[in-house]
Amino acid sequence: MTVVIALPASEEHATKLANRLDLELVTPELRRFPDGEIYVRIPRPLDGEHVILCGSLYPAPADRFLEMSFLAATARDLGASRVGLVAPYLAFLRQDVAFRPGEGVTAKYFARMVSAAVDWLVTVDPHLHRIDALDQKAGGVYTIPTTVAHAASAIAAWVRAEITKPVLVGPDAESEQWVAAVAAACGAPFEILLKTRRGDRDVSVSASQREWNGHTPVLIDDIVSTGRTLLEATRSLRAAGSAPPVCVAIHAVFADAVETELVAAGASGIVTCNTITHASNRICVADSIALAAKLYL
Repeated sequence: MTVVIALPASEEHATKLANRLDLELVTPELRRFPDGEIYVRIPRPLDGEHVILCGSLYPAPADRFLEMSFLAATARDLGASRVGLVAPYLAFLRQDVAFRPGEGVTAKYFARMVSAAVDWLVTVDPHLHRIDALDQKAGGVYTIPTTVAHAASAIAAWVRAEITKPVLVGPDAESEQWVAAVAAACGAPFEILLKTRRGDRDVSVSASQREWNGHTPVLIDDIVSTGRTLLEATRSLRAAGSAPPVCVAIHAVFADAVETELVAAGASGIVTCNTITHASNRICVADSIALAAKLYL
């Protein structure tokens, strides 16, 4: 038997996963002691059962990781035969190389800790740069089996339903993998711009090299954190004479309050997938997540 256990603040994700896979949903008890330490309780035995922990590792990714690890260990103590993790948003992928002497490569360290805590991992479109994949067998840093659920089909369905005559635009070379997949799924043309990053909040994006008269630009990126990339891409498109672009992102981190700036720069608004709960969520990726998790049942 397989059960789904919700991580804190991810009850909606866990409910959707359990419903789609027709599994029991177990709600754990987690709270903080007065000194800030974490209390964990799973309310029933798990003898021989397969446990799926479900929840995004954001916000407060360090806290979310500890909660996940304690739940995984508790599940094993209660008799679970296997423990998997479904993390719609996977944290700690940014620092994947030492840029300066003495820096820690936290993406690698985090992968080791997750691999020690659970038996398999499913996530949605991880923010990979210099790491080619998650799974070590494919050149990644996770020593457990991993499966990536893709948001492209859900984004394409939203674009088809909401945008008349779209042209998809990637703000940088890294975005091409998502933009090309969405374009193929919804039959729209696409263009990739060129980004230069000088710091976390210091970004420039090249001007569009093509005219898309009559088209609505749909800017697509995997993550909106500071929002600088989408902001500069919006300015570039508007300077080139485009219609107000719609901004679409998979992961709604929103480390900075960028929505107002995007509209001021000429965007018509921003839409995100629901990997991280946010007011901009319009695109549900629960079907893709369930399909990926089903591989481990």
